Amino acid sequence: MKNKRLNLLLIAVVTLVAVWSLWPTWRDYSLSKQLNSFGSSQDSLKYALNHREEIEDARKKSLKLGLDLKGGMHLVMEVDQVDLFEQKAWNKDAKFAAIMQAVRAKSSQSDARVIDILVAEFKNENIRLSRYFYDIRNSDQEIVGKLEKESDEALSRAKEIIRNRIDQYGVAEPVITTQGSRKIIIELPGVSDENRVRNLLKGTAKLEFRLLREPEVMVRTLDRINTYLVDNGVAAHGALALDSSGAAHDPLPQSGTPSTPTNKSTSAKPLYDVIGVFQNGTAYTSEHTKEFVTSLLHRSDIQALLPTDTELLLAAKPDVGKNGEKLYSIYLVKKAPELTGGVITEAKATFGSQGVQPEVMMSMNSEGTSKWARITGANIGKRIAIVLDGAVYSAPVVQSKIPNGNSVINGIESLEEAKDLEIVLKAGALPAPVRITEERSVGPSLGADYIRAGMQSLSWAFCAVSIFMLVYYKKAGIAADIALVLNILIVLSVLAGFNASLSLPGIAGIVLTIGMAVDANVLIYERIREELAEGKSVVSAVTQGYDRAFSSILDSHVTTLSAAFLLYTYGIGPIQGFAVTLMIGTSASLFTAIVVTREIFHLLLAKNLMSNKSFG
Repeated sequence: MKNKRLNLLLIAVVTLVAVWSLWPTWRDYSLSKQLNSFGSSQDSLKYALNHREEIEDARKKSLKLGLDLKGGMHLVMEVDQVDLFEQKAWNKDAKFAAIMQAVRAKSSQSDARVIDILVAEFKNENIRLSRYFYDIRNSDQEIVGKLEKESDEALSRAKEIIRNRIDQYGVAEPVITTQGSRKIIIELPGVSDENRVRNLLKGTAKLEFRLLREPEVMVRTLDRINTYLVDNGVAAHGALALDSSGAAHDPLPQSGTPSTPTNKSTSAKPLYDVIGVFQNGTAYTSEHTKEFVTSLLHRSDIQALLPTDTELLLAAKPDVGKNGEKLYSIYLVKKAPELTGGVITEAKATFGSQGVQPEVMMSMNSEGTSKWARITGANIGKRIAIVLDGAVYSAPVVQSKIPNGNSVINGIESLEEAKDLEIVLKAGALPAPVRITEERSVGPSLGADYIRAGMQSLSWAFCAVSIFMLVYYKKAGIAADIALVLNILIVLSVLAGFNASLSLPGIAGIVLTIGMAVDANVLIYERIREELAEGKSVVSAVTQGYDRAFSSILDSHVTTLSAAFLLYTYGIGPIQGFAVTLMIGTSASLFTAIVVTREIFHLLLAKNLMSNKSFG
């Protein structure tokens, strides 16, 4: 009697918790239906405002739908491990650059590990890895072990930083997994602004504070480049030429190409055809020539003309000129940063002092604060460029020493962009650049079709199994059908309660669970039939049937749980979605088959509502 009461209490608690967990899902559906009934009228807006908190709370706690049902983005991103290894090298020379160029070319054409390609290239050149990596006393095997560790840590760190960015962006139930040694698989359900997410994920967020060189140094550098271009022969109509298709191309001879008097330029200022200089020494280029100028400044022969430890960088955002043309400033900055973004502890998107221009306020840790105070104090009257991912966001003049570790990034077009910048700064810089190698979008309409197909398959499976149980097992089939309903309810409630998402493979897992739940009931019912055939009473047959079928049911369920656990551990994406629902469904099936149906039979037996014919 004590066990019976405990079982009944357990069933009641499980049922109530399941209903409670799914209640927000029902409220979300009801509120959304009510909201849609107003269409695009003022009543719709008024209803949304009046029920805003209720709608948001229900949506937050409701059962989430996966990418294949709700629509969204599927991305495959790759960590640039060639760049990572280049960062770890020292004593770099032309030979190292040639080897890494070969590694990059081969890694882009193969899925092989970058470290294996790197080792093979060094062996082909008969050069020890210690010439460029770590300590010269290290063997190649030791260096490979260290680089492998760096590679694994970079992939794990990139995954976590991307997850932090996505979490701060506000995507519900993202799926982020690694594949191989350099790929990250990302699924973002419900994402609509794909371009914004794309930019958010790709940005390395490498923040640096660099000193600008003096305007006169900038002018002398540009003159030197211009003279070099003249001496090497540039088209008389200027550095930017058009091919027959109308596309811009680089007519300049490549580094190392010999020049002859016949191709000497008649223009004395080929560089200044694409770059302008203001009276204060600030250089700029137009939006039309920006791409060409960028490629020009990245050429090795042009970079060799720059002062030691400097480089030319373009502004991240353009200024508007007198004629409405967009102009990008060009800065001559020191290569070595005075401070990096690793000291940033807080970033917040806000508006400037006049409340119009968006900006990002940054705070630093104690180490960064002391360094920033020293840097600003030593460079009063000079300009410091705030560089993010190789582009200059702003280059303010230091007015006075800044002792509190605060700094500001401005030159931002919108508050949305400022918020995205806040996210990447908070999440931290990626250890190496990442690029999107594959991208797919699933539209909401396609997701709606999948939902209909999935629900139809689930409904047909449930109806077919329920009818079979009723026809074949008569009154006992009713108990099995009640257990089946509770089984599905438990699966959905657990998914909702743990904020997991329901995907198309998840629906397939529920359908399989229905079959397993019925299979357990069939084993029990057939054992009861055998006991009844031996002439035992209904009460004795039910008791013996459950006891003798228990070991077989337990074995089959434990085996399925083990298989589902392995699928979840070693699978990715859809396979994990299937495995999760299968594990939940299998556990629920064991509970409903052993406990729920048994208590239903005890209840019917207590009221004399069961006989030998109740089992068909």
